[in-house]
Amino acid sequence: MIYDIEYETMPREALEAIQFRRLKATLDRGYASVPFYRKQFEAAGLTPGDIQCLQDLQRLPFTTKQDLRDNYPFGMFAVPMENVVRIHASSGTTGQPTVVGYTARDVDTWASLMARSLMAGGATRGDIIHNAYGYGLFTGGLGAHYGAEKLGASVIPVSGGNTKRQVVIMKDFGPTILTATPSYALHLAEVADEMGVSFRDLKFKYGIFGAEPWSENMRGDIEEKLGLVAVDIYGLSEVIGPGVAMECHEAKKGLHIFEDHFIPEIINPETGEVLPYGETGELVFTSITKEAFPVIRYRTRDITSLNPEPCICGRTMVRMNKVSGRSDDMLIIRGVNVFPSQIESVLMEMQNVEPHYQLVVDREGSLDILTVMVEVSETMFSDEVKTLQGMEKEITKNIKDYLGVSAKVKLVEPKAIARSQGKAVRVIDNRKI
Repeated sequence: MIYDIEYETMPREALEAIQFRRLKATLDRGYASVPFYRKQFEAAGLTPGDIQCLQDLQRLPFTTKQDLRDNYPFGMFAVPMENVVRIHASSGTTGQPTVVGYTARDVDTWASLMARSLMAGGATRGDIIHNAYGYGLFTGGLGAHYGAEKLGASVIPVSGGNTKRQVVIMKDFGPTILTATPSYALHLAEVADEMGVSFRDLKFKYGIFGAEPWSENMRGDIEEKLGLVAVDIYGLSEVIGPGVAMECHEAKKGLHIFEDHFIPEIINPETGEVLPYGETGELVFTSITKEAFPVIRYRTRDITSLNPEPCICGRTMVRMNKVSGRSDDMLIIRGVNVFPSQIESVLMEMQNVEPHYQLVVDREGSLDILTVMVEVSETMFSDEVKTLQGMEKEITKNIKDYLGVSAKVKLVEPKAIARSQGKAVRVIDNRKI
């Protein structure tokens, strides 16, 4: 089948046999063609022939983002450049960008994975997909675009930005599926409201949102404001792009990992120990079908857990829970580990709070100071100062009660926090400046 859907309901024993065969081919290719991986094997005293079962994968060293940066730009490619038809790269805002390549078969594999993702999220051949993910070196836009075309749906390649124009297009073209970051989806709804356009009068049925962590409370806010079913998609450019894992619209309880292409592990981020199903840790992926840019035990830094139970949708592949944060985005405030998504969950429990916030961390002497800036509704902000002060105290108390960390809370008027056309900027850590 063109989308390889048969793998999604395959018995575990049959799937693992396919995984091991593909893993062996990937390890052989990496060892023969990528000097970095050959050195990794040699440092561990191993050859690909020593990997005799899936569990033996744990014997191999991890690959990190720094390893990719150290081999910038094309040192991790496993095929000659004449076989590479596509190059993507990360933004490089936190260091040297990571560069990834695709053969023609890789692009087709990616398109098929995205078609499967869109189908799981409720899309069909007859849908019109409004694709507001960014196009360019970022993998989101083109990944969703190729998947929509592979599915046979109509795609509007609108990308991010020009938000008012996007609202007009939504009105005039009648798209039925929205693909975007969750924060940009909320911005679209905000701008539409300013233009006198209600999302509930548009034709959207499903929204497929990813590229940044978002809480269940934010999902509820999106579904209420946009009048659609919101589902989560997961991916990262180093592994292939979006389409590594996808929530089904039937359950919305974890993202189905496409295990016929990727082997997931959960590890203790401090020790590297592999953790059992159900325990929370850092997600690690090994690709088993990529040609140009295979990754072996790649540390994603995303924090989640794995659930092996079959889903009500009929898929038998392991599910990952929504990413709660990144180990490299985790803030340590006076000894307490804090993820932005945890703060978001507390904020979204409050009435009259908008889903736009920012965490600002400063250092005064040897003391870390966390300030939570959060927008409140227009009516609340125009209310008495005493009411706002009471709300600040309540949020401060809730953060302390739920997370065990003291924070200053600053309520700001609507639209005071800058909007992003892509991934939202949730943390400003002035300690690093």
